[in-house]
Amino acid sequence: MKLKVVNAGSVREVELAEHTFGVPFNGPLVHQVVTAYLAAGRAGTKAQKTRAEVRGGGKKPHPQKGTGSARAGSIRSPLWIGGGKTFAARPRDYSQKVNRKMYRGAMRSVLAELARGERLIVTGSLELEAPKTKLLAGQLKQLSLDSVLILTEAHDEKLSLAARNLPGVDVLPVTNLDPVSLLRHDKVLVTVAALKLLEERLA
Repeated sequence: MKLKVVNAGSVREVELAEHTFGVPFNGPLVHQVVTAYLAAGRAGTKAQKTRAEVRGGGKKPHPQKGTGSARAGSIRSPLWIGGGKTFAARPRDYSQKVNRKMYRGAMRSVLAELARGERLIVTGSLELEAPKTKLLAGQLKQLSLDSVLILTEAHDEKLSLAARNLPGVDVLPVTNLDPVSLLRHDKVLVTVAALKLLEERLA
């Protein structure tokens, strides 16, 4: 598969590796990897107290009979205000096991689908003279890009600073790429150097 390169200069097309961009889309695998990625980001630190852990409630609040009220044994019952929780939350680990082969397979599947759907755009280079949002917005407007993920071969300070005030625009180096970022944007803009690095990492 070949893709047209925008702002390329002498290079007009780039050949995509079949092992990365020629695989069929595997929906169940992508769903599993995305679910595991989102689950790993959950803190899992929520904690509540049961009636045994809430302070107080040692004395029976009123006599068993004769008051016309319920037969309460403790003011820390889950039915009372200030009482413990019936099924109290406990700190837990939400992470799911996903091995390297599954993760790379899901990434290849998503990238291949982006390429087939003409949502993967390759550029020769994307450099800014200064970290100005206006400069980046102008370049993206020329390419008719609104919601876009920009992939670079390494961290670009100017590009990152220029993009952080643009809604729907994110900048990531290839080493920090994740499946959720790929699926969150309408299109992905990647430099030629970043594309080759991506192919090497997913080989």
